[in-house]
Amino acid sequence: MALVILGMAAAGVLLPFSNGASVQAEGLRMTLAAKLADDLMERIIATPPGQIVATWDGAEAQGQVKDAGGTVFTDPMYANFSRRATCHDNVYVPQQSGPPWPCDYILVSVQTSYQGREMALISRLISK
Repeated sequence: MALVILGMAAAGVLLPFSNGASVQAEGLRMTLAAKLADDLMERIIATPPGQIVATWDGAEAQGQVKDAGGTVFTDPMYANFSRRATCHDNVYVPQQSGPPWPCDYILVSVQTSYQGREMALISRLISK
């Protein structure tokens, strides 16, 4: 009987620690996902506007996320991440003066996922 009570007490003490570890791991993944999304967005912004849609509209599959030099990350902590960049050309912004066309913006969105679950999404308007 004492062993059962001791086991229940130990579970009650250890359970918060295991939950804390899983929350910490989730926070680390979210931070890394935001950094990966931001890094890709910075690379897109550095591209001449006329080449953005042709160069960046696409995805990097899970485990195929690349650094700024175009090399796939080999560190295991990147293995379950994927990224997708979506570029919409000729976006009309209501605050523009004049008629809706021509539109002078590109809407770029970068989504980072971990094991297929969205972790970070960054969107930005880029002027042509």
